[in-house]
Amino acid sequence: MKLLIILNDPPYGTERSFNGLRMAHALAKNDPAAEITVFLMADAVVCAKAGQKTPDGYYNLEHMLGRVLSARGRVLMCGACMDARGLRAEDMVDGAARSTMDELAQATLTADRVLVF
Repeated sequence: MKLLIILNDPPYGTERSFNGLRMAHALAKNDPAAEITVFLMADAVVCAKAGQKTPDGYYNLEHMLGRVLSARGRVLMCGACMDARGLRAEDMVDGAARSTMDELAQATLTADRVLVF
């Protein structure tokens, strides 16, 4: 099954991106053959910023994205959203890829399920 998870919220301050990544991890765990794509839009592109330092015991979205990537998932980031926030590809976690709305459209059209957080 092809699954597309679209995140819109910043990594911290709300729990929507956190919950979306929890769902991505649970889906990968329950169906190892699933093809999971996480698309980061708007403030969610900051979730993929490398070098996040959170207090002990607090969730870290950079690490959670790493779990998606290690489960053979894809992490795509809206390029226009990155530009608006002054983020460069070298600022981001390894494995996350700069993307476009056209690529999001294609991922949407080929997905069996789309979840939006």
